Amino acid sequence: MATATQTAAPTLISSVQRALRLLEAVASHVEGAPAKQLARETGLPLPTTYHLLRTLTHEGYLVREKGVFVLGDAAVRLASGGALQNRRTKIENSLARWRDEIGVPIYFALYREGEVELVAVADTPSAPAVEEWADFRETAHAHAIGQCLLSQLDLKSRQDHLDRHPVESITPYTVRNRRVLLERLGDLGRMDALVERQEYALGTVCAAIPITVGSAVAAMAISLPLHQQEQLLPAVERLRKEIGRLFGSLAFSISI
Repeated sequence: MATATQTAAPTLISSVQRALRLLEAVASHVEGAPAKQLARETGLPLPTTYHLLRTLTHEGYLVREKGVFVLGDAAVRLASGGALQNRRTKIENSLARWRDEIGVPIYFALYREGEVELVAVADTPSAPAVEEWADFRETAHAHAIGQCLLSQLDLKSRQDHLDRHPVESITPYTVRNRRVLLERLGDLGRMDALVERQEYALGTVCAAIPITVGSAVAAMAISLPLHQQEQLLPAVERLRKEIGRLFGSLAFSISI
């Protein structure tokens, strides 16, 4: 026999339901809609509609303009947050698929507002990602992701970044100084893979490829243990091909 707990309907707050119906109705009108029209479309009494509209307007979810109601900043932020999560999920799913197909950790990073931002990483216990033992943002000169991102900037922007985050050795293999780093970046072709060996983490080799869509500066990278370094370039070329096949999806997601 079913218990009362099993058969009981969930407790619903009717005022919240009505407010959500109003928000949906307003969102369906690009140019906005007046209160009486919204009341008809939602089936709500006009006094209730006015009360809810005033509350939603006070909280910033709606704005009244020339007698009609349109979505306010709070509703726009709510919607953009959902879109952001959707784009992040698309990126993470793509990375996980490529990780499984190629068998290496996959990284995706952006250069945004003057800093390196590691957006997502896909790895496995048997093929773990490199541990961030030194802040990726402050050590862009030492790892493949950071160098690949810096290579896509103009010289002034590179200089600005290195003024804020100076070149310094974090392993015996790290690039020696700013001049050597700038020469390396300047010699790199626009779509060349950037390879570093033990410059950020001892016992690890990494390769990164640039991903440029519009004004976005991005990179994808892989890493391998040093004893598997002969697999590095074949693996990064496989990643490049996979990205090419799914570039439409990536281009849609890159603005995260």
